[in-house]
Amino acid sequence: MAKNTEKITIKIEGEEWQKALDKTFKKKQKDVKIDGFRKGAVPKEVYYEKVGVESLFMDSLNDVAESAYKKALKEAKIKPIIEPDLDVTAVDKDSATFEITLIGKPDITLGAYKDLKIKKDKVEVTDEEIANEIEHLRNEFAEIKVKEDGVVETGDTAVIDFKGFVDGKELDGGSGANYPLEIGSNTFIPGFEDAVLGMKVDETKTIDLKFPDNYTPDLAGKKVKFDVTVKEIKTRILPEIDDDFFEDLGYDKVTNEKELKDEVKKILMERKQQELDDKYIEDILSKASDNMKVELDEEIIHDEIHRLMSQFEEQLKMQGLTIDQYFEFTKMTHDDLHKNMEPEAIKRIKYRFLLEEVALKEKIEVTEKEADKDAEEMAKNYGITKDELMKAFGSKEVLMYDAKMRKTLDFLKNN
Repeated sequence: MAKNTEKITIKIEGEEWQKALDKTFKKKQKDVKIDGFRKGAVPKEVYYEKVGVESLFMDSLNDVAESAYKKALKEAKIKPIIEPDLDVTAVDKDSATFEITLIGKPDITLGAYKDLKIKKDKVEVTDEEIANEIEHLRNEFAEIKVKEDGVVETGDTAVIDFKGFVDGKELDGGSGANYPLEIGSNTFIPGFEDAVLGMKVDETKTIDLKFPDNYTPDLAGKKVKFDVTVKEIKTRILPEIDDDFFEDLGYDKVTNEKELKDEVKKILMERKQQELDDKYIEDILSKASDNMKVELDEEIIHDEIHRLMSQFEEQLKMQGLTIDQYFEFTKMTHDDLHKNMEPEAIKRIKYRFLLEEVALKEKIEVTEKEADKDAEEMAKNYGITKDELMKAFGSKEVLMYDAKMRKTLDFLKNN
């Protein structure tokens, strides 16, 4: 058994176990009907004889599991870092026996974590990047108008009806009506959008194409015909670079194109600086954790993977999707996702252990005053109240831990 693993046997018996059985019996008694007794009035002795005390075991075990865990913690020599594994090894009318496996932090040997000679890149913004960003902003505020005359051009949205045929048969899922196709989005297979260029409203055209060799196995490399009709053409009218545009952007102090470029450059500089700062931190953590020696228990890795999967499910919910829908769309399984998340889980665990060990070695601590100040700044940045932030953290201890880890991260960045 690994040094960071401890198995403890806990026996729940006597009055404590009898109370658990009685509590379960009273719940079940309400719905039990035995000949000769009113529903809900069956005596315990009769219930035991007719139904069996075994029917009470499962709920009673759940009822005393927390008590067993607390007793195990009192006896434990290690501090568990993940939820314990509780196995019932024996149960009868007199007692229940649990074997509880506790897993603590593994042995960690820090390597080099200071003066790592990691280069921090300098922020640069080119004129081309500024021009592209301004063009992007103009597209965001573009006015969409129906093109009364003319043909489909790059950047237009062609509203089309289309139907695909392979080997003379209609392609399953290869048709649509009033589909808005933005020319230049590369939404369809290569050649489709190029063939729509130059078409007029109400024009119908047959497009002969071939599916790419790396397409789905049943269609890869096959010839396909599409009957396409353009129903409507929508074009984007970009705004002029003028006061109205500056007002739409919310740039109060911008009055001309030069000032716009200066403002955009400033924003791009800040964005790039944040990206470079994030990369610098990642490089430090990556190198320092590579220098660290630690063997991770499979249970610790799986615990982190489950945490990541729960977070992923929450993200999907915010997009209006369930995990089952995600599996259906991606053709992935639960095991596939579990496996894909393992590298990220291992990385997060190592980074967390690294920061905890550095904080311990460098005697980095956080006062309540420092944590409160951090909380106020974070709440302000997130646009929420401090109380809302505290609710998100769950407890003062979690807030203090988070502040300590960020303080340790600052130490690594500056050393």
